[in-house]
Amino acid sequence: MLAITMLYFGFNFLKGKDFFSTTKNYYVKYDNISQLTVSNPVLVNGFAVGRVSSIRLLETDNKVLVELEIDSKVIIGNGAKATLNSDFLGSKSILLDLGDYKKPLPDRDTIQALIAKGMFDVLEETATPVADNMQTTLRKLNALMDNLSVTLDQLTPIFKQLQNTPLKINGTLDRAATSMDEISGSIKNVSGKFNTTMAELDPTLKNFKIISDSLTQIKLNQTLLKTNATLTSINETLAKLKKGDNTASKLLTEDSLYVNLNKLLISMDSLSKHFNAHPKHFLGPLGKSSKKIERDLQKEAEEQKKANP
Repeated sequence: MLAITMLYFGFNFLKGKDFFSTTKNYYVKYDNISQLTVSNPVLVNGFAVGRVSSIRLLETDNKVLVELEIDSKVIIGNGAKATLNSDFLGSKSILLDLGDYKKPLPDRDTIQALIAKGMFDVLEETATPVADNMQTTLRKLNALMDNLSVTLDQLTPIFKQLQNTPLKINGTLDRAATSMDEISGSIKNVSGKFNTTMAELDPTLKNFKIISDSLTQIKLNQTLLKTNATLTSINETLAKLKKGDNTASKLLTEDSLYVNLNKLLISMDSLSKHFNAHPKHFLGPLGKSSKKIERDLQKEAEEQKKANP
């Protein structure tokens, strides 16, 4: 029993029936379904939204009633159209135009039926205009052929002149080839003379290299002699400094100059300090005597002792 149930559900699933989704059913009447079968898809813009669930013949009006099983999420509105379509491989499908979704059709309602025009239908519709245009085209073609005949008569002299053109081109090429041979010979002659001249110049260039090397050697020897003389003078100067019998050597070896300079700097520092502390000793008309300066210094020392007992 379970196997039969699974077989039933599997068969219907392969036919395109989904048992787990809710659907709505609509009807379409066709004069000819052109071998449409159950489970053929229903498409909206190339997207499958349902399938053909059943097909039966209506004996009353000799039409075919097709039942469409559409996903309930798809809203089919007023003015919807179901177009029977066939591709190049013969597969059938129904192309659904949803219509006005603001005015939805109730379940089990009827949708307007259309049949897509095939290639042969289009040819039949266009056959008559094509036949009418064919006569006009043939008349234009005859006029064109007449004009072409006149044009060919005018082109005949031109073609005769063109027959002589290759001969002229060949003559020009022959003259060009002769000129190229002459130019090539001239280039070979110039190249030979150039090689001879270079061979004659080779000893001269070698002599020039020898002279250049000799001049470089002479300049280098003069530079070395001047350098040796300079080093000799420096050595003599250093020897005189080492002897100690001249002013420069005494400056380098004795510290008397340094000691005297140090004493002079100390005296100048003491004088500047005294000037800063007692500018009156230096700003009088003739200055102050040494006794007055000593009295002033003693007086200041006593005042400092009283201020700092």
